[in-house]
Amino acid sequence: MNIIVHRFNQIKFYISKYGFVKTIKKCIKTVLRKIVRFLKGEKDLQYGDYGGWIKYNEPKDADLKLQMKKKFSLEPKISVVVPMYNTKEKFFKDLVDCMIHQTYSNWELCLADGSPKQNENLKKYIEKDSRIKYQFLGENRGIAGNSNSAIEMATGDYIALLDHDDILADYALFEVVNYINKWPNAEFLYSDEDKIDENDNRYDAYFKPDFAPDTLRCQNYICHFSIFKSDLMKKLNGFKADYDGAQDYDIFLRMSEITKPENIKHIPKILYHWRVHSESTAKLNSHAKNYAFEAGKKAIEDHLKRIGLDGNVSEGCIEGIYRIDYKVIGEPKVSIVIPNKDGKDILSVCINSLLGKTTYKNYEIIIVENNSETEEIFEYYKELEKNGKIKIVYYPNKGFNYSAIINFGVKNSTGEYIVQLNNDTELITPNWLELMLGFCQRKDVGGVGAKLYFPDETIQHAGIIVGIGGIAGNRFKSIPKSGHGYFAKESMIENLSAVTAACMMNPKSIYEEVGYMNEKLAVAFNDVDFCLKIREKGYLIVYNPFVEFWHYESKSRGAENTPAKIKRFQGEMSTFEQRWPEILEEGDPYYNINLSLDTEVYHMKNIEVNYGDNPKEEKKKKQKK
Repeated sequence: MNIIVHRFNQIKFYISKYGFVKTIKKCIKTVLRKIVRFLKGEKDLQYGDYGGWIKYNEPKDADLKLQMKKKFSLEPKISVVVPMYNTKEKFFKDLVDCMIHQTYSNWELCLADGSPKQNENLKKYIEKDSRIKYQFLGENRGIAGNSNSAIEMATGDYIALLDHDDILADYALFEVVNYINKWPNAEFLYSDEDKIDENDNRYDAYFKPDFAPDTLRCQNYICHFSIFKSDLMKKLNGFKADYDGAQDYDIFLRMSEITKPENIKHIPKILYHWRVHSESTAKLNSHAKNYAFEAGKKAIEDHLKRIGLDGNVSEGCIEGIYRIDYKVIGEPKVSIVIPNKDGKDILSVCINSLLGKTTYKNYEIIIVENNSETEEIFEYYKELEKNGKIKIVYYPNKGFNYSAIINFGVKNSTGEYIVQLNNDTELITPNWLELMLGFCQRKDVGGVGAKLYFPDETIQHAGIIVGIGGIAGNRFKSIPKSGHGYFAKESMIENLSAVTAACMMNPKSIYEEVGYMNEKLAVAFNDVDFCLKIREKGYLIVYNPFVEFWHYESKSRGAENTPAKIKRFQGEMSTFEQRWPEILEEGDPYYNINLSLDTEVYHMKNIEVNYGDNPKEEKKKKQKK
């Protein structure tokens, strides 16, 4: 139902923005595309059909030929720098060939070879193109030292990093320059990636989010192919040998310290293929993995010191993912605001878990009573008020308006930090307030969310993606509690656009700054709207999976299945869409345009994604002129 309403409201939005005629043309074009695909016997992609996704999404040979004729306003020189060490001839041939086949021509390949002995067989490939620069170092200077030697050879406006066994897509540099022309102020760019095996089979596509500092601090999601403005690389002074094994992670973290976030740009396209073989990073032995992990841990720890954050870095849920717990400064008071109507049995489970497990001392529980009718609940309130940590406040209005109830509770609180908590939750993590406060005390953070589970031990909430299901949806809903979804994102600390108010902490000052919760959103999407208002003010939202609760969802309110509730829900959808048309149109920056909005578990989108300016369309426009 919400998808249908969303499509209707989306059409209204298009009409208001583009006019009736353009909207009708777009609708007709979409329908015709579906008809053509049906007549050709082309089916929607199924989950895991990466080969089908490649076929539908990536440029064809004709597109590549047209790309070669494209003239950009800005045509910078790109220096692709590659540290070499005992590089296999096949891998080197593939590397050189992928550069020669680039549809953008203003590049140079800078190779610094730290092998113990020069491989004479490579000479024939080096001589294929005058843009290839090769230097035999005569010694192994380590990954950082070899990389720095390659950078010293570079004369380009931008420096692109690539491993000696990886492959660039033929259109990789074209897309980099295409996006540089869109974002001339970009100082650092990175792309999506996949893996390629020794038989050249591609798999395991990683569609990444836009720049997210907390995500980067817990995983080097940027990885191999990345592009620095030459001036920025000079400021960074290259790689540091102290972090060999995680030298790229260190330089990305240092880059994030001196570059404005708006000048860090993500290209949502698969531009390089990470080769997996017996000697690659993905196949490292346990000793090498420990070495790389420790180097990454040191890189994060030193980064935190440089930016003035006190955090403990440890191993995350899987290899390559880190966990950071920030130290709580002082002992600020936290107000836990819980709306409630009747349901003593439900509320008592929540309260007993908080009182029995919470290790943080300085907190209060504010229960906002909302028109309860049973004598049982009022007797329970009298019992609770004997505890000095608990206060009952009485919402003065009739009906249920979650936003108004929370606003009332916040205004009756005395804490520096507010936790919105549903009455149908049960605490799992004893030090939950410390874990949330550590993030929430940072000046750049406006909200922190938790990981919630259904009683059947599946995930109820692991962060929210704007656009899923029409407006917004919980990530990884219903996947097993003990399992992992897309690149284990449900189990790593990340920046997101929104988290659920079923358990969310914010500085109390944020409420005043953003105008409190939107009372026009009585039930649905008020937490998403609240988070987006916080993001609009420049703050980060953090999802912390190490704070865990059971969530017996909707037990206290029931299902949204009456005509009145459906009508209210549709109205709230419309209110949200009118308030946030840009993010619904352009996509959630912490998601990826290549991923489907019809599922919560990060499936590939089953329609074409435009790879840059369409050369065919440009050619038609020129012909018309």
